[in-house]
Amino acid sequence: MNSRERILGRVRRALADVPADERSYEEAVPRHYLREHGERTTKETIDLLAENLTDYRAVVHRTDAEELPLLIMRLLAERGSQEVMVPPGLPPSWMAAADPVRIHDRAALTPDRIDRVGSVVTGCAVAIAETGTLVLDGSPDQGRRRITLVPDHHICVVGVPDQVVASVPQALERLDPTRPLTWISGPSATSDIELERVEGVHGPRALEVILLG
Repeated sequence: MNSRERILGRVRRALADVPADERSYEEAVPRHYLREHGERTTKETIDLLAENLTDYRAVVHRTDAEELPLLIMRLLAERGSQEVMVPPGLPPSWMAAADPVRIHDRAALTPDRIDRVGSVVTGCAVAIAETGTLVLDGSPDQGRRRITLVPDHHICVVGVPDQVVASVPQALERLDPTRPLTWISGPSATSDIELERVEGVHGPRALEVILLG
């Protein structure tokens, strides 16, 4: 018996004398907090997302489906990436103009091998305007968490307006809590005891966000 089974066994024994109808964890919980801070138009919400992403030192671009492949090609060229990591379900058209060698995520790839890849291109599950946060959930166009945490340069494509919400509560309503959620607010950054900001310690040093309309 492992630790998980022991813990669950204790919970079951503790609930043995509790009537079944009192064990439900699905009762409605009062949620009196604001679901959104103020009223905004769709355009204002998208502009707020761009503003907060920039405040977190992400670089924001806006484009349409026709220009997207050329923009991705330009960003990879400016970065000088010889290889780019792509998740298995990334739309092929996004990379149609890109020159770097495409590295597909496979279980056999070691962290050291992924670290040698210059950039990664992904989609996202949802983007939160009020916090400037991107949420990835491991869907086919986003791939496994490790491919967005190891390479030094992350290009994330956000569909607007469909993938943009105003607030965290609105985002949680869309997300599946059983999926591996990664919440990204700007490039990886940390500070030491003297509050010296250092980027790239535990994730990409550069984050570029494309708002695809």
